[in-house]
Amino acid sequence: MNPHPVEAGDALARLREFEAVLDVRSPGEFALDHLPGAANWWVLDDAERARVGTLYKQQGAFEAKRLGAALVARNIALHLERSGQSWPRRQRVLVYCWRGGNRSGAMAHVLAQIGFPVSLVQGGYKALRAALVERLAGLAEAQRLVVVCGPTGSGKSRLLLALQARGAQVLDLERLAAHRGSVLGAMADEAQPSQKAFETRIWERMRDFDPLRPVFVESESRRIGRLQVPPALIERMRAAECLRLQAEPEVRVQVLLGDYADMRADPEELQRRLRTLHELRGAQAVARWQRMAAAGEFAELTRELLAQHYDPSYAASMQRNYQQFAQAASMQVAHAEAFEELAARVQRHFDPADAAARVQPA
Repeated sequence: MNPHPVEAGDALARLREFEAVLDVRSPGEFALDHLPGAANWWVLDDAERARVGTLYKQQGAFEAKRLGAALVARNIALHLERSGQSWPRRQRVLVYCWRGGNRSGAMAHVLAQIGFPVSLVQGGYKALRAALVERLAGLAEAQRLVVVCGPTGSGKSRLLLALQARGAQVLDLERLAAHRGSVLGAMADEAQPSQKAFETRIWERMRDFDPLRPVFVESESRRIGRLQVPPALIERMRAAECLRLQAEPEVRVQVLLGDYADMRADPEELQRRLRTLHELRGAQAVARWQRMAAAGEFAELTRELLAQHYDPSYAASMQRNYQQFAQAASMQVAHAEAFEELAARVQRHFDPADAAARVQPA
C-alpha cells in the first residue's frame, strides 16, 4: 500500500530509515517543535490556515474545503518544484501533520502517485509527541547517569565539553536548553526553544546512548531558564551517582569571566539581569553590583556574587536534592584550562574500559 500507514512509535524507531521527513504543518506550528531532521513542507502557511479557518466559521465546510484544496495544491506544487526535483525515484518519505488528517493525506497522496515510497504517520504530530514523551521516560530510566556537581564556576559545563570531545556520552542540558542555568544565564545569541522542542532535543541526544556506559550530566535544578527538565529525567538524576568538582575561588572567577564573556561585553544587559536579584539580595547589594558592572569591575563583581549569592545555599541544596552527593568522588580543578586533563581522569574513574580503548600503542 502506498502511502503506507505507520504508527507513531514505529516512525520514531525507524526515523533514520527515511531519506526525507516532511512536516506539512504551518511554519508557526513547525517552529514550536518538529521531528529531528524534518523539513517544513507546509501545505498551508500560517495566514492561509487562519484564512481557511475563518471561512469555515463564516460560510461552512464546503467553501473552506474548496479554498483549502486550491491553496494546498498550489503549495505542494511549489515544494516539489523547489525541493523535490532532485529526489531519486526510491526516496523513502515520512509525512505527518497535526493529527494525520487532510494536510498530510494530501501531501502523501501526491508523492505516492509520483511513485515515491511514502509512510504516513497515523495520528500525526500529536501521536508522535505522546510516543516521544513515553520513550524519553524509558531512556532516562535505562541510563547509568553520573551527575557532575560543583559550585558555580567550578567548570561543570567545560568538563562536559571536554568529555564529549573524548567520546564520552554527555547529556548537556544547558546547551540543549540554550541557557546556562543561572539568573544571568540567558544566551545572547540564541533564544530558548519551546518546552516540547527541548524534550525532543533531549530524546534525540539520548536515543543512541549505550546503557552499559556512563552518561555524564550536570547537576541542575528542575528549571533551566523557563524550561523544565522532564520529570522522569530529573528524578533519575537526583538518585544517580555523583562527581564533585572543587576549585579555588580565583580559579572559579577566571572560569566565569571566560564563560560569561558576552555579559562583560554588554554591561547594560548585565545590569538589567542583576535587577532580578532585588527580592533575594536587596536593593542596596544589587545597586552596588550594578555600579561594579558599569565600571567594568567584573572580577570583583564575580567574587561578590559567588560569596553573597551563589555559595551560601549551594551545599544545603545539593545535599537536599542529590541523594548520593555526600558519597561523591571528588576531583580538583587545578586551573581554568585544566579540563582536557581532568576529562581523562574522569573517564578513567567512571568508564575505564572506554578510557583504556583510547590509549594508543607506542
